[in-house]
Amino acid sequence: MDKDVEELLTRGVERIFPDKKVLETVLMSGKKIRLYYGIDPTGSTLHLGHLVQLLKLRKFQDFGHEVIILIGDFTAQIGDPTDKQAARTPLTHDQVLENAKEYKKQIGKILDLTKPNIRFLHNEEWTNKLTPQDMLELASHFTVSNLLARDMFQERMKAGKEVYVHEFLYPIFQAYDAVSMDVDLQIGGNDQMFNMLAGRDLMKRKKQKEMFVLTTKLLTDPTGKKMGKTEGNMITLNDSANNMFGKVMSWSDSMIPLGFELCTDLDPTNFIDEKPRDQKIKLANEITKIYHGIEAAEKAQESFEQAFSKGGVPKDIEIAKVAKDTPLVEILLKQGLISSKSEFNRLNKEGAIREIEKGVYRIGKHRFLRIEFL
Repeated sequence: MDKDVEELLTRGVERIFPDKKVLETVLMSGKKIRLYYGIDPTGSTLHLGHLVQLLKLRKFQDFGHEVIILIGDFTAQIGDPTDKQAARTPLTHDQVLENAKEYKKQIGKILDLTKPNIRFLHNEEWTNKLTPQDMLELASHFTVSNLLARDMFQERMKAGKEVYVHEFLYPIFQAYDAVSMDVDLQIGGNDQMFNMLAGRDLMKRKKQKEMFVLTTKLLTDPTGKKMGKTEGNMITLNDSANNMFGKVMSWSDSMIPLGFELCTDLDPTNFIDEKPRDQKIKLANEITKIYHGIEAAEKAQESFEQAFSKGGVPKDIEIAKVAKDTPLVEILLKQGLISSKSEFNRLNKEGAIREIEKGVYRIGKHRFLRIEFL
């Protein structure tokens, strides 16, 4: 158990507040804690960044702790300002719920939804019950100077861009989530540290309780940008096994160690002497296996190797049957082969989207699609 707890609190972990040793002592005592991970449904599918957190949650679940997945159906309507150089476009509650409709199914591929120690909650349930008087009391625990200290707000103001009051409220509402659920631990990416520490501070003030905060390392590309929807380099949990495998294979070699650490349970030192391509194949296989299963991962690897070792088109290439005259960008977006129109424009400009034979398109180095018009 000592070794398991040590790995739980170190693998892929950036920081733990107030201290790793304190949380370790609690976990080693046998006490079962309540922890949560919040997801704002700003997109219609989860992605590999979420997988990092879900794998960590699965470990806590297997140790018998109570796991809460919080669907931010209220906070998503505000939009988390973290790392944003402009205010997010507001979403309606209906849009948020539509985005989230597949989340539970996707999460169920990682967490065991048959166990009693997992719950799904929605933060609109308690946030919409706040009265103006409640809001004044809640806001009294925060200072303008503290909220303004956030890097992206400072950058916006220096650039002459606006910072809106509703963006100030985001960390306050997220902090209220933690207090409302009376959790012992919150987990999130390192970019969420400000918001999570706001919850830790509010928990101290409202309940005189020490809430732990665990931040994970971010899955980043070679430029240091977070892999995700905004950057156009997202691997979604909606991707087919072939696409997931191929997208991992398109990563630069420098991403291999971090990919193993964050997205698998494998020990990369076991094959550190292998060629980068062979390591990457193991990484792509494991990530695909975690979500799609062993058989699908093996078929995806076989298809990839056929295409690139033998110079052909994958034998089980995906087929899109679409109406005639449907724009290529719309087809690729619907199939999940690109994450945005900006990614399409970039790849197209680089000559990375090509029709290699009639009706068969190669997107980047490792993605293929056969298009059949109806």
